Order: sequence, then structure tokens, then C-alpha cells
Amino acid sequence: MKEILSTSLFVVIKVDASWHYTQDGVDLVVKGPSGEQIHDFRDKTSEKFDFVTRHKGVHQFCFTNKSPYHETIDFDIHVSHFTYYDQHAKDEHFNPLLEQVSKLEEALYNIQFEQHWLEAQTERQAIVNEAMSRRAIHKAFFESAALVGASALQVYLLRRLFERKLGVTRV
Repeated sequence: MKEILSTSLFVVIKVDASWHYTQDGVDLVVKGPSGEQIHDFRDKTSEKFDFVTRHKGVHQFCFTNKSPYHETIDFDIHVSHFTYYDQHAKDEHFNPLLEQVSKLEEALYNIQFEQHWLEAQTERQAIVNEAMSRRAIHKAFFESAALVGASALQVYLLRRLFERKLGVTRV
């Protein structure tokens, strides 16, 4: 006989009610493959529960929202244990499992490699952005200094021009 221990949890993470704070929860009914009720929760905003099933098949998790507001629910289920009372594990039982573990190990390595590459790319882009920002600030200061210098030179040249003209006409 095979038993499966499952852990489930749900949390109402968001209620779309702009002006109203509500503690109203949701209802959850868990039914087994033959329709028998396993759990029944009423008006809960979060719950964690374990259940054991002894029958293969599709289980139903039915959430009901009685609130007039849209609610977002985070729901997870984890199958954590298989027990075989009438069979003993043999090497041929483990070979497919070891193959799958090897495939998962390779997939995990590829994901970690991709994640490392993306982090390196992000760091590189941050360095480039910082350098570009510094260059833009230096260019702005240089342009401002050049503008102030050109203005000061224009004032000096205009004064000199008018002093000469005034000096020529006074004589």
C-alpha cells in the first residue's frame, strides 16, 4: 500500500480594495480522487496543513472568495514522502531515480551558470553606466566653464572696444 504525505499552504497576499481594509478570508475545500472531503477551511487568510492520501488520482483544491473584492492567493503544495509497505527498494528501483538526479544536477548547474553570467553582465553594465555618468558630469562642468570663460572674454573685449572709442572721441 502506498501513502503520500503532502504539505499545502496558502496565503491571501493581495486584496484589491482601495478604500477598504478587509480581514475576510477565502474558503478552501480539499477533496480526494473519489470526491471525499479531506479538509475544509472557512474564512482563512492563510493556512498551512498536512494531509495523507492513500489513493492515486486527481485531488481538487477549490477556493471560494465570498468578498466582493478581487483577491490574489499564493498557493503551494509539496509532496514530501512516499511509503511502500509491501515492497523493498532494489537497485533497479534506484537507477531511474539516479538518472533523474543527474539530469537535475546538470540543469541546476546550467541555471547557476546562466545566473552567474547574468550577474556579471549586470555588474559590467553598472560599471559602464557609472563611467558614462561621470563623463557626462565632467563634460557638463567643462561646457559650463567654457561658457563662463567665453562670457568673461566677451565682456572684457567689449569694455576694451568702448574704452578705445570713448578715448578717441575725448581727445
